[in-house]
Amino acid sequence: ETDSGLDIDALKVVAKGVNSMRSDSRGFLVITHYQRLLDYIKPDHVHVMADGQIVKSGGAELALELEESGYDFLKTA
Repeated sequence: ETDSGLDIDALKVVAKGVNSMRSDSRGFLVITHYQRLLDYIKPDHVHVMADGQIVKSGGAELALELEESGYDFLKTA
């Protein structure tokens, strides 16, 4: 998890580094459980995994929905 154990200052440094390397020819897999990281690294795609499988995919709005509603809504999806 990219943000595991990082305080806000370190998180900003990591995000700046990731953002500086973004390009159309490069992809990143960023794993997090928290919206806080996504305030600094804007995802093009969001995938939710459960039991080793992708159970839901979407854009940045999916991360916001998870932050607001938690993961319970996926159990009925």
